[in-house]
This record gives sequence, structure tokens and C-alpha cells, in this order.
Amino acid sequence: MAPDLMKAALIRAISHDPALGEIAVPTPKPGQVLIAVRAASLNPIDQWIASGQFYRGHPPLPYVPGCEGAGVVLQGDGRIRSGMRVRFECAVPAAYGSLAPRTVVDADNTFPLADDAPDDLAAAIGIAGMAGWLALASRAGLRRGERVVVLGATGMVGQVAVQAARLLGAGRVVAVGRNREALDRVKALGAEALVDLHGQSVAELAGALQEAAGGPVDVVIDGLWGEPALAAMTAAGTGARVVNLGQSGYPTLSLPSGILRGKVLSILGYSNLLLSKSERQDGFQTVLSHAVRGDLIIDRELFSLNRIAKAWQRQQRSPHRKLVITLADDSPA
Repeated sequence: MAPDLMKAALIRAISHDPALGEIAVPTPKPGQVLIAVRAASLNPIDQWIASGQFYRGHPPLPYVPGCEGAGVVLQGDGRIRSGMRVRFECAVPAAYGSLAPRTVVDADNTFPLADDAPDDLAAAIGIAGMAGWLALASRAGLRRGERVVVLGATGMVGQVAVQAARLLGAGRVVAVGRNREALDRVKALGAEALVDLHGQSVAELAGALQEAAGGPVDVVIDGLWGEPALAAMTAAGTGARVVNLGQSGYPTLSLPSGILRGKVLSILGYSNLLLSKSERQDGFQTVLSHAVRGDLIIDRELFSLNRIAKAWQRQQRSPHRKLVITLADDSPA
């Protein structure tokens, strides 16, 4: 490779998997920093962008996918000094994502890392960790002793939400999902009860949720939408809060207004993309500190960059753990 080229994961056509290829090493613009990437995680949003279905579109082809990672600043901007270890977020969407040895990001989208935070953990914990934690702590305003239901608990965001509920003092945590083996792992993370989605009507699921919760549900963290969300609202008590952060089960929901009015429910949307810098910083550092201490588990699997196609395909099959691409030994020629 020429000195100004690097080997990176590239999306060359919409709805195609990434493959290794050569692309120019990026040059930071004013307000940006150049980062040597050590680890980058895969997220569902990476695949939504690559499919052409993301509401913000996709970058010009070919582009480097990846929304987040951890690495070392090679070229700072005056505020962020060279040599700093950081966790970083790429623009969404971005021409240069995190799945390359070098990337450029806005200086405001970097977060300093403590020496005891491994690169792969820092890369894995960002998007999923902030969503799972802040949906409960901030958006729902969880109070101690409340009953919590997590819909889609076997995904990474759901796993964090189950653990966050326990750490924040929930009275009872119910994990809901389809994969029984994955649900059993979530129970080990702190869920007191499990509910399997298979073969249940809305009424049956609502009854199972309320029984598992030991009474009316106070908070619902919902990554599924559709009928499971309706069942959770049916099982909810007066003044319950439902935080929706995804639609991995169903894109739409027919919701009777009587449920909202009769229980004065609050249905709250959540998106990491709309968090302020301080909210992202505080949320990330809180989850990272719990993970470094070992009281919040981020189950992850590591891949090298040259195995990006295999990792991408595993991500499409809902791996129930965080997939992290390591790049510490990958560098421009």
C-alpha cells in the first residue's frame, strides 16, 4: 500500500457486507482530531446505515462503517492533546467510521479513558451502555423499589438495562425475550423473573408480566415495540413510564387511547443521538466505572479487522453479546 493509504473495512454498495480494502488516511479538519483506533464495536445502527434504511441516509460510497471505538489521539486540536487515550463517537453517518486503523472525529465526541479501562471494554460500552443506563436513570427517573420490565432483555442494551435497574435499586426486575438460553444468562445478571415471548397473546403476555413483576409494572424499558409494548402497558400501573428505544420486534403499534388515559401513562422516546455532551460524558463514565469494578458485565467477543465479514454476519443474527473489532496491530503501510 502507498504511505497515504490504509487497510479498512469498506461498504462499497448498499445492502452489501463490508470487505477489506484500501482508502486514504483521513486528514482532520478544524475542530477534529485524528485517532489511532485500537478497538471498535459493532452496533445495529451500523447495519441500518449500510442497508440504506437509516433516516439520515448513508455517506457517499465507498465508506468506512462504525460509530464508536477507543484509541489514542495522534493529532489533537488544542483542547484534546496528542497521546490521550479516548473513547470516541463518529458522526452518524460518517465517511470515516471506526472500522479502520485511523479515523477523524469531532473533538467534542471524545471521552478520556482511565488507565484501568481496557480498550475493548471502552469500545463495547458506549452506545449500548449509555442507552441501557440513561433510559432508566434519566429518562424514566427510576425510583428505588419500583417494578421494572425490560422488553428485549437479551440484547446488549437490554442486558445493561437489567443490570442498571438492579444497581439503581429497583424492587423487582423482569427480563423479557425470545431466546431461552440468552434469557437464562440475563437472569444471572440480576433479573428476578423471566418471561418468554413465544406463543402468547397480548392478554396472556400482560398477565405473565404482572405476575412476574409481583404487581402492576412501574417502568418499562422497551426495545421491541408492537404487541409486547402493548402487553407491558396493559400490565402497567397508574403513572407508569414506558421508555421506547427501539423497534427490533415490530415497527408499528395500534394503541387504544383508553390505556393511556385510564392509567395516565407516560410514553417516552429515547435516543443517544440527542444527548448533550455532558449527558453522554456522565452516562459513559458511570457505566464504565461500574464495568471496571465488575458489578456490571459487558459480555463481548473479539474479532480482528480481517474477520470483519464474519463479525458483521454474526451481528445480523443477534449475537446477544457485544462484538468488538480489535485494531491495535493494524496500521497504515
